[in-house]
Amino acid sequence: MRIVPEGLIAGLVSPEDAFVAVEAVFAAMARGEATNFPVVREALGEGRQYGFKSGLDRAAGSMGVKAGGYFPGNAARGMINHQSSVFLFDPETGRPVAMVGGNLLTALRTAAASAISIDRLARADARVLGIVGAGHQAGFQLRAAAKARRFDRVIGWNLHPEMLPKLGAIAADLGLPFEAVGLDRMREADVIITITSSPAFSLALAHVSPGVHLACMGTDTVGKQEIEPALLAQAMVFTDEVAQSVTIGEAQHAVAAGLIAAGDIVPLGEVLIGAHPGRRSDGEITLFDGTGVGLQDLAVAGVALRRAVERGLGMVVEV
Repeated sequence: MRIVPEGLIAGLVSPEDAFVAVEAVFAAMARGEATNFPVVREALGEGRQYGFKSGLDRAAGSMGVKAGGYFPGNAARGMINHQSSVFLFDPETGRPVAMVGGNLLTALRTAAASAISIDRLARADARVLGIVGAGHQAGFQLRAAAKARRFDRVIGWNLHPEMLPKLGAIAADLGLPFEAVGLDRMREADVIITITSSPAFSLALAHVSPGVHLACMGTDTVGKQEIEPALLAQAMVFTDEVAQSVTIGEAQHAVAAGLIAAGDIVPLGEVLIGAHPGRRSDGEITLFDGTGVGLQDLAVAGVALRRAVERGLGMVVEV
C-alpha cells in the first residue's frame, strides 16, 4: 500500500485534473458504470461532524472510502476545519492500495463539481459572479468558476463580513473587481455559488433574478440549509446524486415541504452524456445541488496515486 500524505497533494493534482476527473465520474454515474454507497454521517457535538463516503467506479476500476468530517475548533489550532483521508482498494481482491491525504482533494473536487455545473448550465453571457460564503472553500470555488466562465466582476456576501477581504484578494489575483454586498444585491449576479455551513438559509427567492444559475455546494448533512426552499420550486434542479440530494443535500428541505419531488431532480451526468438538454431558456433558473459524492473523492485520489507512483513519491508499506 502506498501512503500519499497531504503535503504532496498540491504537487500531484491540479484544479484542471480535478475538473476532468469529476466530469468523468458524473458521466460514469449517468451510464450506470459507477455507484455511490450510502453515506454514514454522524454528529459528534459542538458542531463536529464525522462520516464516510464510499463507492465503486467500474469504468475507472476504483473502489474506496473517504473518512473525515468537519471540526470547527480546528481554526484555533492552526488547521483547516475539514479533515479527511481517502483509502483506495483493489476492486477485484479488496486489497488496500493506498491511503491518500484528502483535505486539498476535497476542496478541489468540490470546486470542480461546481465549475462543471457552471460550464454546462449557466447562460453563455453570464458576466457577474456572486458568492455567498467566505470560508476556506470559497476561494477554491472562485478560482474554479473563473475558469468556467469569463466573468467581469464578483460580488460577495458572508454572515461575518470581516472575512470577505480574503475573497476579494483572490478576485484581485484573477484580475476581477470585487465588491462586498447585501443579499438583496445578489440579484445582479448571473451565477451564484453558495458555500456555507448553516442550519438556516440566507439566500432567498427574492435575492435572485430570472436566468441565474446557482451552485449550492455547502449542504451535505441533515439539517444544513443555504437557500430558501421556494427557490428550488422555481428552478430546474440538478444534482450529483438524487439519493443524497433529497436526504442530506439542499433539496431535503424542499422535498420535506412538498415543493418538489425526487423525480423532479436531474443528475448532472445526464447533461454530460446528452440524455438531458440542461438549461432550456435564458430566463430559466437552474440550480445544482452539490452534495459531494464519494466517487468524486476516489477519482481525484486516483489521480494523486497515479502521479505519486510515476514519480516515486510517498511511502510504500506492507499490509
